Amino acid sequence: MTDIAAAICGGIGLAASGNINPTGKFPSMFEPVHGSAPDIAGKELADPTATVLSVAMMLNHLGLDVAAKDVEEVVMADLLVRGDKKRSTCEIGSALANAVKG
Repeated sequence: MTDIAAAICGGIGLAASGNINPTGKFPSMFEPVHGSAPDIAGKELADPTATVLSVAMMLNHLGLDVAAKDVEEVVMADLLVRGDKKRSTCEIGSALANAVKG
């Protein structure tokens, strides 16, 4: 991916996804596009934002639209202020969790 493409879409760390079973016969699954990233596990390098956005997708799917909107708004606010400052996995996750609580 080129730098300009990453800037436009936000990079793989922001890509949420859902595998929806439209019949409801089997469960739907929600996860970040980037998967588990085992190569950086335990190094505090992974951005959990896509995972959080996948949770918002799941909440929408379950009919919990207000909760989904709350999560999406917290992520949007974080994206607006994060800039290019490097933060650890825990720093990003804590910022998002604390904002949802607030």
